[in-house]
Amino acid sequence: QVQLVESGGGLVQAGGSLRLSCAPSGRTFNSYHQAWFRQTPGKEREFVAAISWSADRQYYAESVKGRFTISRDNTKNTAYLQMNSLKPEDTAIYYCAATTTKEWVIELVTTALYDYWGQGTQVTVSS
Repeated sequence: QVQLVESGGGLVQAGGSLRLSCAPSGRTFNSYHQAWFRQTPGKEREFVAAISWSADRQYYAESVKGRFTISRDNTKNTAYLQMNSLKPEDTAIYYCAATTTKEWVIELVTTALYDYWGQGTQVTVSS
């Protein structure tokens, strides 16, 4: 079964940094657009950032723009989310996702577009 596996979450103080990684098992995702979403209890999963399969385009939620950077290394079949200047409100479970959709469309900010998901990694930012 194809699965995405996130790693790199943890506990960090406000103002600190973390780097999340996302690597698939079972196949390569080098030709797929990928994204990061996050979710807190009682809320819907929300879009954080997306990157095109070739890494030439990125898109960010306003709440993380300037602080988070999405990237990928297709030679390692891995996507990353570098999170700097973390705030307590960034606390959430972070999920990586991949879509078979080839177009770079606004719907990339919606969970419905994605075909593959990871199990999530917890990020906790203390004040």
